[in-house]
Parts: sequence; structure tokens; C-alpha cells
Amino acid sequence: VQLQASGGGLVQPGGSLRLSCAVSGFTIDSYAVVWFRQVPGKEREGVSCVSAAGSNWYGDRVKGRFNISRDSATKTVYLQMNSLKSEDTAAYYCATDLNRGCLPTVAAVVQGALKAWGQGTQVTVSS
Repeated sequence: VQLQASGGGLVQPGGSLRLSCAVSGFTIDSYAVVWFRQVPGKEREGVSCVSAAGSNWYGDRVKGRFNISRDSATKTVYLQMNSLKSEDTAAYYCATDLNRGCLPTVAAVVQGALKAWGQGTQVTVSS
């Protein structure tokens, strides 16, 4: 099981970025995939998740601004981030806990119990 995030960069406040997560070793309609972010010295924060069935979950701080989607054919999960704020600055990772649902997967982010995640991609929101 492997996941690789990409698409980060420097963007001005109010701008947009789309992150991509390429997965291998499993099909994305088999397990939930979660995006989480981390700032040095702070706890990991669940950002968004898409369940095996295609249901979406968003953290309170990104609801209405971020949108998660997936392409089963290319085994890619996307995170469209709009109206970016300075507090969105972080390293973003995609991961799976090999669960079908988002609730246990997001819980695993907080508990530090994820089964697999890849290298992160840095998002910096600054003018």
C-alpha cells in the first residue's frame, strides 16, 4: 500500500490549490482515504476524507472551502482547496487506515494509528 501526495506550493491568501494523492496497492473504492495536515510542534489535524462508498467528511476549519473527490480509474484522490488562509499553511499528507469508513480513519489520524501514508506536500499561504 502506497500513497503519494503532490500539488503543494506557495499561494496568496484567498487563492486556490489542488492537491493530488496517487495510490497503489489498493483500490480507492475499497478503503477510505484521508487528507491530514501537520505543522511542526502541533498535532496532526484531519482535513478531509472520502469513504470507500464515496461519502465525504470535512474538518470544521475547512468546511465550505475544501472539496475532496476521487477518480477510481486513475486511483487518485484530489483535494481542491479554495479561499486559502494563512492558517492553512502546513504539510499535507494523504493516508489510509485500511478501514472503509471515514470516522475510524479520521480517528486514526488523531490517535497516530494510521496504517499507511506517503510523503507530504507543503502548502504555504502567504502574501
